[in-house]
This record gives sequence, structure tokens and C-alpha cells, in this order.
Amino acid sequence: MSTAMNFGAKSFKPQPPDKGSFPLDHFGECKDFKERFMKCLRENHFESTLCRPESKSYLECRMERQLMAKEPLEKLGFKDLVDESKEAEPNKS
Repeated sequence: MSTAMNFGAKSFKPQPPDKGSFPLDHFGECKDFKERFMKCLRENHFESTLCRPESKSYLECRMERQLMAKEPLEKLGFKDLVDESKEAEPNKS
């Protein structure tokens, strides 16, 4: 009698989740943005809503350097900050 467990010839190929898993920033490309965000969190007793602009900048850095998939900022919960930046831009005519 064989004690080996053989569940068939199919091999399991794990796939990363669509969100929540991304490469580490091994070269520190977004370290300054991360540090600003973490400093803001510490200064505001880890109340993340007070550090949304820093969070947005950090995520933009990660997307620009392909450390995470590009997503519209509106989809990541920054619609209000995107709208504010568009209003602040001068009209180009």
C-alpha cells in the first residue's frame, strides 16, 4: 500500500491577488514619499484621513515606477483630491 498522496497530474499554479500584493521597493525609489506619509501618520496619532495627500503622492510614485498596477486615483478613493488639483490648474487656452 502506498503512503504517498497523489492528487492527480494537475499542478497548482498560484496567482497573486489583483489587489493587495505588489513588489517591494528594493531600490527605495519611493522612500521619500513613504517617509513623509509615515511622519504625517505619527504626527497625527495614526489618523490616516489627515494624511490623504501624502498617501496619494506615495501611491502615485509607486504607479509611476511600476511598483504597483496603475489605477485611476478616483478608484483608489482620492476623487476629492483629484478634483481639487484639477480646479487648481490654470485654464490653458
